[in-house]
Amino acid sequence: MATGYSIRVAEAIQSASDTLLGVRLGRTCLELDVPVTEVAQRLGVTRPTVYSWFVGKSDPTDPAVRRRVEQYVEALVGGG
Repeated sequence: MATGYSIRVAEAIQSASDTLLGVRLGRTCLELDVPVTEVAQRLGVTRPTVYSWFVGKSDPTDPAVRRRVEQYVEALVGGG
């Protein structure tokens, strides 16, 4: 498990619906140990927003933000 995440957050990410883009982002960040602060800065949103996405409480709805999230996930998975 990633060292930068609490057990509670890690469990919430793992149990959330993987059909949501934000949850996929969360699982990727958890796996690669990408800090929430870095994710928030790169995507131009707040840390609470990122946590909300990670655990499936909400999902990015703004088309421009969704595109940035999709591109960020692709870059993380691709190693870039």
